[in-house]
Amino acid sequence: MTTSQNDGATAAAPTERERIAELARATATTSPLAEPAREPTLREGLEAYVRRLRGGDIGSLPAVLGLIALFVLFSALRPGTFLSPINIANLLVQASSIIVLAMGLVFVLLLGEIDLSAGVAGGTAAAVMALVLNDVGGPWYLSILGGLVAGLVIGTLIGLMVSRIGIPSFVVTLAFFLALQGITLRLIGEGGTIPVRDDVIVGIANSNLALWLGWTLTAVAAVGYAALTVGGWLRKRRLGLNRENLVIVVVRAVAVAAVLVVITAVLSQNRARVQTVDLSGVPWSVPIIAVLLVVLSFVLGRTAYGRHVYAVGGNAEAARRAGINVRNIRVSVFMIGSTLAALSGIIEASRLNSVAPGSGGGNTLLLGVGAAVIGGTSLFGGKGRVTDAVIGGLVIATIANGLGLLGQPAYVNFLVTGIVLLLAASVDAISRRRRASATT
Repeated sequence: MTTSQNDGATAAAPTERERIAELARATATTSPLAEPAREPTLREGLEAYVRRLRGGDIGSLPAVLGLIALFVLFSALRPGTFLSPINIANLLVQASSIIVLAMGLVFVLLLGEIDLSAGVAGGTAAAVMALVLNDVGGPWYLSILGGLVAGLVIGTLIGLMVSRIGIPSFVVTLAFFLALQGITLRLIGEGGTIPVRDDVIVGIANSNLALWLGWTLTAVAAVGYAALTVGGWLRKRRLGLNRENLVIVVVRAVAVAAVLVVITAVLSQNRARVQTVDLSGVPWSVPIIAVLLVVLSFVLGRTAYGRHVYAVGGNAEAARRAGINVRNIRVSVFMIGSTLAALSGIIEASRLNSVAPGSGGGNTLLLGVGAAVIGGTSLFGGKGRVTDAVIGGLVIATIANGLGLLGQPAYVNFLVTGIVLLLAASVDAISRRRRASATT
C-alpha cells in the first residue's frame, strides 16, 4: 500500500512540474515584458534624449558646449594664433597633468569623498622619481615606478584612515596636504630644485610620436570606438534590449572619428619656426591620456568593481546590505586617486624638466577638482565618468591658454575659471534636484 502511494506521488510529481513549466511558458509568451524592445525611430531617439536633459540627466553636455564656445571665441579674437598647430600642441600638453589628476579625483568624487592632498601627492611622487633618477642612479622605468609606488602608498594610508578609523576624508587629506609639503621640502631642500634630464622622462611631455605611429593610433582609436559602440548596439538588438536609434550611434562614432582625424592632421604639421627643424607629430602625453581613458572607462563601465563604486557612491548603506565591501571600495578609490596624482606629477615634472618644493601645490588641486566637476562629475557622489576629467581639463586649459594669448593678467584667468566652476556646480545641483523630483 505504501509502495503504491509512493509510486502515485512519484508519478504525479512530474505532471505537476510539467504544469508549472507550461504555465511559465505561457506567461513568458503572453507577457509584454518578454517581447523584444522595438528600436526607436530617429525622432523618438531625439525626443528621448531631450526628455533626459529635462529630467536632469545632462552629463557632459554643458562642458562640451562650453568648450566649443571657448574655441569659437578665442579663434575669433586671435585668428591664426589660437588654432595654430603649435598652440594646439601646447594646449594639449598643458592640459595633460591636470587631466590625469582629475581622472583620479573622479574615482574619489564618485563616493562623495574629497582628496585635498592629491596635488601635493603628485609633487612628492615626482620628487621621489627625481631622487631615484639622480641620486640613486636608477633607470627611467625604475624612477617612474618609484614615483608611482610613492603615490600608491599615500593613497593606501589615506584610504585606511578614512575607511577603517572613520576619520572624515576632508580632515585626513588636509593633514596629508600639509605633511606632504613638508616631506617634499625635506627631500629637495629649501629653495632648491632637482633637474630631470633623462631623455625618456623629458620626452613624455616634450617629444612627439612619429607621423606614421600617430596616424596608426588615430585609426585604431576611431575604428575601436566605432566597433564598441556599434557592437554594443548589435548585442542589445540581439538580446531584445532597449537601445538607441542606429543613426544616432553611427553619427556619434563618425563625429569622434572626425575629431580625432582633425586633431591628428593639425599636430602632424611642422610646428617649428625654423624650417630646418622638424617639430611634427602627436605629443606623447596624448596617447598616454588616451590609454588611461580607455582602461579607466572600462573599469568603471564594464566591471563589477566599477558597478560597486557607483553603488557605494549612490547609497553606501544599500551597497553594504547588498554584500559590497564598502570599506575596501573606499580604500581602493583613494589608492587609484593618489597613484594617478603621482603620474600627473611626473608628467608635470617632464614638462618643466625639474621638480621644486612647491610642485603640486598652489592651485593644482583646485584645477584638478574643477576639471572633474566642470566635466560633469557630481560633488554629491554616484555620478561621473572618466571622460568628464578630459573634457573639464580641456576647458580649464583652454581658458588659461586663450586668455594668455589675449594678454590678460593672471587674476582674470582665476576669475573666469572660478565663475565656470561655480556654474558647473550650480548645474550639478539643479540637475540633481530635477532627477530627485522626477523619481518621486
